[in-house]
Amino acid sequence: MTLPLRTFRATALAGAMALATAAWLPGAAHAQFGAVAPTPTVLRPAVDKAYGQLMAAPQILQLLDAVKADHDRATEDLRMLTEIEAPPFKEQKRAEAFLGRLQALGLTNAAIDAEGNVVGIRKGTGNGPKLVISAHLDTVFPSGTDVKVKERDGKLYAPGISDNTRGLAVLLSWLKVLNDQKITTVGDLVFVGNVGEEELGNLRGMKHLFKEHLDIDGMVALEPAPDGTVLVLGTGSHRHEVTFKGPGGHSYAAFGEVPSAIHGMGRAIAKIAEIRTPKSPKTTFTVGTVGGGTSVNTIAPDARMAVDIRSDEMAPLLATEKQVLAAVDSAVTEENARWGVNTLSASTKLIGDRPGGRTAADTLIVEAAVRANTAFGRKTVLAGASTDANVPMALGIPAIVIGGGGKTGGFHALSEWIDLTDAWKGAQTSLVTVLGLVGVQGVSAPLLEKRPPRTR
Repeated sequence: MTLPLRTFRATALAGAMALATAAWLPGAAHAQFGAVAPTPTVLRPAVDKAYGQLMAAPQILQLLDAVKADHDRATEDLRMLTEIEAPPFKEQKRAEAFLGRLQALGLTNAAIDAEGNVVGIRKGTGNGPKLVISAHLDTVFPSGTDVKVKERDGKLYAPGISDNTRGLAVLLSWLKVLNDQKITTVGDLVFVGNVGEEELGNLRGMKHLFKEHLDIDGMVALEPAPDGTVLVLGTGSHRHEVTFKGPGGHSYAAFGEVPSAIHGMGRAIAKIAEIRTPKSPKTTFTVGTVGGGTSVNTIAPDARMAVDIRSDEMAPLLATEKQVLAAVDSAVTEENARWGVNTLSASTKLIGDRPGGRTAADTLIVEAAVRANTAFGRKTVLAGASTDANVPMALGIPAIVIGGGGKTGGFHALSEWIDLTDAWKGAQTSLVTVLGLVGVQGVSAPLLEKRPPRTR
């Protein structure tokens, strides 16, 4: 994930954001994290009414008790799914296991789509909105990683256990309790275990989902966010692999006759390092990896580097990208001119493309999350990152990311962990957020508005 920084109205709120950031995402790809907007303090009357009705309804209180009672069983789902490898582009086995659990819990129409997502629709009464509730199947860990869950000091340790297997387990728990308690929603709930969130997956699962399902009205994604955190901004990113090619030659005999691919790349890196980007919206770049050459006494015939460019808005991202690519072209020209030749070249390949977007703080879906947090005595902090929600945000579809409960840490490390003490409380809050959006028959009308179907 990735993020921007704005000035908050109060120093205390900024401090709270810093604490939430430190607690959630230490040292991981999810860790580029910052506050993005003040939390709404005045909510629509309809939002307050809906959540008042929900929290007063006996069947909803029984449903929340069922979430708590299902905690131990949900933990077994978490253990089971965590111990199934799910590297990027190799999520099939975990997808099959998740699909099997959805079907066993009553979502008989669930299936694996052409991109590898698990998708199943729990139908509402037929006259409400369609809301995606999702968690990603993939982890950053390669095949062969030890994913056995280990317990010590009150925590469960395993690669990927919190990011994002916990989200998958919470979705399964929601499905079970909704069915057991015979809760009928007005809108449809689209359960999704999606692929391609991590690394170079490029959000391929969500891109496919929203391409194929043109009638989705909103999305709530689960990630390991601390209680009260609502992600409303999706940081966009472009990643390029740049390859430099030259004739190569002996370091002594060919000196002065051929350009070095590594020297050309070095010129490009130096130029890129001097690029200036705006602090707001936060825009960043880095040359993340480099390689090339054949031996110490060879003028390098090839070199390659990978460049990551991010921004909280697309315009400065594209402007920075233009400067990066211009720096590459200029470096090649200068390296060729250095030796009076034109035999060095460079090519670029876009290897990462995450669209950016934002769900405004004053939109109904955000107010719903704020009101649900208030119902459980939690303060809301609005934040941003690069997540699955980038895709609907970029399409202008209301989308947020919230947590499923539990304290977490060590993301993207072999020592990743989760503390499930009272984690059911987070699962309750996020479920109530969802129910307010889709409405519950006989209790509350849906808050999420139906949108005109998009066209391909």
